[in-house]
Amino acid sequence: MADEEKERAKKILDGFKLNSMNLRDASNGKILWQASDDLSVPGVEHEARVPKKILKCKAVSREINFSSAEEMNAFRLEQNVLFKDQPLEEWHFDFGFVMPGSTNTWQSMIESAPEADMMPASVLSGNIVIETNFYDDELLVGTSKVRIYYV
Repeated sequence: MADEEKERAKKILDGFKLNSMNLRDASNGKILWQASDDLSVPGVEHEARVPKKILKCKAVSREINFSSAEEMNAFRLEQNVLFKDQPLEEWHFDFGFVMPGSTNTWQSMIESAPEADMMPASVLSGNIVIETNFYDDELLVGTSKVRIYYV
């Protein structure tokens, strides 16, 4: 990465904050989990304690509220779901243009695997890490990791 790109990525990351996030049962809109910790902070492994009943949902709606001091032309996420450090799933989400100095709400739908393909919460809990790469178009801005515990 060229110095100019590194500086741009650092500037975006320094001005970025994940204000809150929630996960809802997409079938009825009921909030199953929410947090106001900035889970986008890189360099540490965050933890989330999520109710195991979320694994029974056919689809989950994720709402992210974030602020950005910097303009982004094509904000997007690539998420890798790791089970015991091995790739299990990969998800891609595109937000698009972000105005400088703005606060935004972004809702995405995540469909679950068929029930026959699901591992039980007792096996998954503590062994799942969601690695999120934050991008502005092709520029990697930062990476965060969240270890999931099902309670």
